[in-house]
Amino acid sequence: MDTQNILEMRNITKKFANVKACNGVTFFVKSGEVHALLGENGAGKTTLMNILYGFYRPEEGEIYLKGQLTDIDSPKDAISLGIGMVHQHFMLVPTLTVAENVILGLTANLKKLDMEKAVEKVQQLSDQFNFQVDAKALVKDLSIGAQQKVELLKAIYRGADILILDEPTAVLTPQEVKELFTILRQFVAMGKSVIFISHKLWEVMQISNRVTVLRQGGFVDVVQTAEITKEVLADMMVGRSVVLEYAKTPVASSEALLALHGVCAEGDLPVSCLNEFSLCIKKGEVVGVAGVDGNGQRELAESIMGLRAVTKGQVCLNGKDITDMPIRKRIKLGMAHIPEDRLKQGLVLDFTVAENMALDTYDEPPLTCKGIFQPQKMQDIAQELIKEFDVRPPNYDAIIRNFSGGNQQKVILAREFTRSPQFILAVQPTRGLDIGATEFVHRRLLAEKEKGAAVLMISADLDEVLLVSDRVIVMYEGRIMGQFIPGEVSITDIGLMMGGTPQERLGVCE
Repeated sequence: MDTQNILEMRNITKKFANVKACNGVTFFVKSGEVHALLGENGAGKTTLMNILYGFYRPEEGEIYLKGQLTDIDSPKDAISLGIGMVHQHFMLVPTLTVAENVILGLTANLKKLDMEKAVEKVQQLSDQFNFQVDAKALVKDLSIGAQQKVELLKAIYRGADILILDEPTAVLTPQEVKELFTILRQFVAMGKSVIFISHKLWEVMQISNRVTVLRQGGFVDVVQTAEITKEVLADMMVGRSVVLEYAKTPVASSEALLALHGVCAEGDLPVSCLNEFSLCIKKGEVVGVAGVDGNGQRELAESIMGLRAVTKGQVCLNGKDITDMPIRKRIKLGMAHIPEDRLKQGLVLDFTVAENMALDTYDEPPLTCKGIFQPQKMQDIAQELIKEFDVRPPNYDAIIRNFSGGNQQKVILAREFTRSPQFILAVQPTRGLDIGATEFVHRRLLAEKEKGAAVLMISADLDEVLLVSDRVIVMYEGRIMGQFIPGEVSITDIGLMMGGTPQERLGVCE
């Protein structure tokens, strides 16, 4: 056995019903490395890590830690063996302090708890890794980036030798990503190991030493990061050639299709209220919205679609004031909406594929003629859209609840785009999708742009915003901090704007 391997997972197989989520997967991690784990949704990454962390038990296979055959029956076992996991959605108690969150669940006898010593130790670890986190601060008062550092502190405090990070940069600014990578390099320099799960190939290329690729539950290959390109990695993940950059035609029109004039709206939080928000989007233009979640993006989207009351200002479509117009009329005027939460807002989960595709047009010809609904026509149109949008399985009468996230999103795109919309509001259009489904969504959005549609894309993924947009605005606390053409502003300055620094203070001319 290779003594360099701190972890060996050999021939791991895990079944759910008749589906093999992991099929004989082998995965080795060395001491002192960042090892990236790549694969599309359903490739088996999360299942494999949940087995390592004790959430699942495999039907077949063995796990060796530091050369010893190991049985991991629960997360408690994993923690005791030096395995830590930071989940994509943080598991913190907002009303407790940093130190209280770190030690939560570790001390059975509260009578012997020395809180002062615990605070001191947590603060020492924070200072050692340059976290810049106050051990006495309440978690609810911390930024998202600082909360992630608390999750890292929890794992380090528990003595983790192997740290599993699941999509760790999804909600971070570029500066916070840079800080995280510095921490991870310091962690592995101590001889410890990191398993890094991410869909962002540039991050994998920057931070990892090796990459293991899974596809459809099986092992594809393990490669040295320095000897591979992100294009090859993408091809390995999907099993075909994937385009990572798009050729975009210049915006030819100067005509504003959607315009917001001094819009104000109440927010879910005080910091997310819209404040005198003004924006124009031209025909054939994709405008991307960058910013950390919770800075007014949801309020902006709902104000445009009529899901949230505008307290001041105007929303105009093609010069027509639609501020107080019902949602149904906005749709009839040519607005399309890819909602943030496809399960709650985009689909009726117990309806069929065909029924979901007809939600906006069931009362119009050709689906309804002389007041009579035509179910056969609905099915015929659905079959055509299923083929055009490559929905799998290709069954118009299948219940949408049972489809994957990527195919559910394709059904929404088919419904919205078949109406040839003038304006498309795309909110987190690829959230939770793998690289293949993401490429499909991007191509369809750009195809609608080519037809002359105006597109507003709101995404927490800065890479996506920069990749697809003709112009980008940065939101912070309900206001626009700046706007720019992708490639003309540094990532550092974008991160500063995302953190609340106005563009004019950066010395950048619009």
